[in-house]
Amino acid sequence: MNRHAEAALLSYPWPDPPERGAAIEVAEGVLWMRLPLPMKLDHVNVYALDDGPDGWTVIDTGFDTGLSREIWQALMAGPLGGRPIHRVVLTHHHPDHVGLAGWLARDHGAQIVTTRTAYLMARMLTLDEQQTLPDETLAFYRAAGMRADLLEKRGHEKPFNFADVVAPLPLGYTRIRQDDSLVMGGRRWDIHVGNGHAPEHATFWSRDDNLVLAGDQILPSISPNIGVYVTEPMADPVGDWLEACERLQALARRDHLVLGGHKLPFTGLETRMRQLINNHHGALKRLMGHLDEPRTAAECFLPLFRREIGEGEYGLALVEALAHVSHLYQEGRATRRMDADGAWRFQAAG
Repeated sequence: MNRHAEAALLSYPWPDPPERGAAIEVAEGVLWMRLPLPMKLDHVNVYALDDGPDGWTVIDTGFDTGLSREIWQALMAGPLGGRPIHRVVLTHHHPDHVGLAGWLARDHGAQIVTTRTAYLMARMLTLDEQQTLPDETLAFYRAAGMRADLLEKRGHEKPFNFADVVAPLPLGYTRIRQDDSLVMGGRRWDIHVGNGHAPEHATFWSRDDNLVLAGDQILPSISPNIGVYVTEPMADPVGDWLEACERLQALARRDHLVLGGHKLPFTGLETRMRQLINNHHGALKRLMGHLDEPRTAAECFLPLFRREIGEGEYGLALVEALAHVSHLYQEGRATRRMDADGAWRFQAAG
């Protein structure tokens, strides 16, 4: 089956997202809402689950900005009916998902629930404020083959800090892990942990109907970013991603309604899992052909993404390209050597 025929097997019950400050009920007691983001992927989806007298459980939160707080105030007064948010469940540690968790905990009394790695990563990164990039980070970018002009620019500008868009997190949280379950919105949800896009990323699978709360682990129409960062330069998120996709694929049903962190809710999960797995195997195959000569990660954009990469996307593209070439290296399918400029050059083995 070709790519276009497979895409047709996915169905989108709601072709339009909720308006700002409004919600769409996607199942009984489950509201879909959306917060804006100041980037090319210009939104994050959040969900509220009706817990009856206790109030609401919220899944993910958006950035901590004045606008996001205003939208949450409108949501609380409008679709949430003035009832309290008593619990915030975080799928993973990225700032568009965890940004307002601390505010909801401090100002609205919500309990924070997430995996241990998500909590510790978010808290560590929020506390790690930098005015300039450390030499270690610049060396990491150089080793990935970052363009000299961009490396020079990064060395002189103030870097992005989690604390810019993430409210301070409380000292304590409630941990969830693989094979735990939670009751939310009148349903019991089994927790299955993914990896690759973010370490120990929680997904939630309803035992009582066809709902899946997928965060960024499973998205329609786009593949979540899979990157290697200076915090763990020898990580293998591509290997972690493929393992998680194959494990979650065994749970997938065609009728599952997947509520993801971006884009639209969809059905056709069996097909989507197959696409995600095949897309990355295809990218690795193209990359192996490109590594017939020694190349840096930054020289691998075209075979991986099959399009030109602009400056606004360069950072995410670089860490994803590095993840793929490093995966081949760690599997023994490629070699690497450092050149005189301090950049790793990868080449297909044998």
